[in-house]
Amino acid sequence: MRVPSLEFLASHGGPFFEFQRRLKLLSDGSLNVGKRALLFVGLAWGVPLILSGLSRGYGSFLSDPGAWAKFLVAVGAFVLAEQQVERGLRIKLQQFVRAPLIDPDSWPAAATALSRAVRQRDSRVVEIGCLAVCLLVSIVTFASLDPSQVSQWAVKGVGEQPGLTLAGWWSLLVSTPLVVFLLLRGLWRHLVWARLLRTIAGLKLRLVSTHPDGKGGLSFLADYPNAYMLFVFGVSSVMAAVLTKHLFLETLTVAAFSSILAGWLIVVIGLFAYPLAAFSKPLATLKEQTLLALGAQATSFQRAAERKAIGSNIMATNGNEETESVGTVDVSKQFEITRKLSSVLVSRSAALPVAAAALLPFAVVGVTKLPYKEVFSVLKKLLLL
Repeated sequence: MRVPSLEFLASHGGPFFEFQRRLKLLSDGSLNVGKRALLFVGLAWGVPLILSGLSRGYGSFLSDPGAWAKFLVAVGAFVLAEQQVERGLRIKLQQFVRAPLIDPDSWPAAATALSRAVRQRDSRVVEIGCLAVCLLVSIVTFASLDPSQVSQWAVKGVGEQPGLTLAGWWSLLVSTPLVVFLLLRGLWRHLVWARLLRTIAGLKLRLVSTHPDGKGGLSFLADYPNAYMLFVFGVSSVMAAVLTKHLFLETLTVAAFSSILAGWLIVVIGLFAYPLAAFSKPLATLKEQTLLALGAQATSFQRAAERKAIGSNIMATNGNEETESVGTVDVSKQFEITRKLSSVLVSRSAALPVAAAALLPFAVVGVTKLPYKEVFSVLKKLLLL
């Protein structure tokens, strides 16, 4: 039976990818993330910067943390993350083949799951849906426009009715939709990956309880979230920018700041724990069944050793056992290793880098309202949990 390659290129495929390829911004062999990041940041942040200058709004634009966070940091992070995500997920899937960890009888099911994931990744309907959400966001933003809560570079007074500047219109029609589209597209592709992992978790897996990684041979999956560090940093930048305006309108306390960070960290960890949690069941089953099998073998071995040492078994002597020799394998070591097997793939050390990426943008916002020592203390406590 031919073994599938399990090749899932997370950043390839789909209408947006094909559109960029036609424009020669990327190719099947190279995502050109550096060049594309500069281009998209130029469109999202550079153009409104230039347009704001036409209305002498340079200072207002450059002093707007929301514009920096959403149009420069987030857009750049989303594009640069594509290469990191694709490489990270590709390595994880290859390990399933290299080990190999999937039972030969389950390879057809694995191939089917992979084909389904690729179709979902390339879905035209999903990307059109993302564009529809972008349009809705722009409409809602324009409909709820409040000059008192919008940066000066984006609005201008026209009699009693506020109006948008050229930079404001560009941010409404180009910059904001681009940020939202890249965010939603990235989240959808992670969901596709998560569902693929959960399907694989339900297949027959060739796990071994005494594997030195303490996870049955699956510990390599635990740090896959680190491939999303830049993407998470970009999402957090967008969220922090959205909250900034509200934070400056209210008095921010350490307790409120801690609650915001803790809540957001739970959301981020939950996003990555969703696919990894599916492997807890097979690992728990592996541990339970292996301990029972090793326990039975250990009992036979130790009873035989007891008979050899003192001539008979102290408890429940069986004459039929007296002729049996001591087994050649003492499974005590395997039993102890299996007892330490963890059925939870999410670990603090593996999640630490992505957790730091999730909290950093909020910390930058926090230091504008709180003493940096208190902000640092909150970050330290959350990262140590």
